[in-house]
Formats: sequence, C-alpha cells, structure tokens
Amino acid sequence: MKNEFAVINTGGKQYKVSKGDVIKIEKLSAKGGPASGWKVGDKIVFDKVMLVEDGKDTTIGTPYIKEAKVEATLSEIGRNKTVEVIKYKQKSRYFKKYGHRQPWFKVTISAIK
Repeated sequence: MKNEFAVINTGGKQYKVSKGDVIKIEKLSAKGGPASGWKVGDKIVFDKVMLVEDGKDTTIGTPYIKEAKVEATLSEIGRNKTVEVIKYKQKSRYFKKYGHRQPWFKVTISAIK
C-alpha cells in the first residue's frame, strides 16, 4: 500500500485524508433542490483539493489542483448535541433562549484521483 494522502477543503475547514479514512464534516448544501437531498450511500466528489501526495510526488495547488478529485461515500447523517444561546438583560424583563443543533455528515474516503 502506498503512503498516499490529500488535503481537501470543505465546510470552511481543511482535512488531511487518505483512502479508507472516515471523517466527520459539515453538512453539504443541497444537491439540486431546496431539501437536503442527501441519503446514506450517496457518492460525494470533493473537487477543492489543495495538496496530493502519492508517495513519490507532491502536488500543491494555487489554491486548488484543477484535475484532482477525492471520491467519498456518505455513511452517516446526524446532528450534534444542543447548544443553548441565552440573551438576558437585567432589570428589563428581557430573556430569550434559543437552541441549535449543528448537522454533520460522516463520509468514508474511497479514492484519490
């Protein structure tokens, strides 16, 4: 097995991935519609590849490598625990409480091209 890896950019973050890795990323935008549209088992292609290392060659993008792609399979969809946001002003009877659950995808890297 080669020591091959890539650095991809998704959800405003950078991830170092290699074939077989399972990573937890931010939820991706809808694929062709207003609803999410993503299902477990869907193929995802990351085209914002910043670096590819194949064991003997290193390719660095400026900022991305045009012909490079990383293919992945969506393995799980979920949401984090609730984060509570409270706004409070004393002596004025002002109290607001909101909750937020950040959605995420768990993907398995299948190929680096």
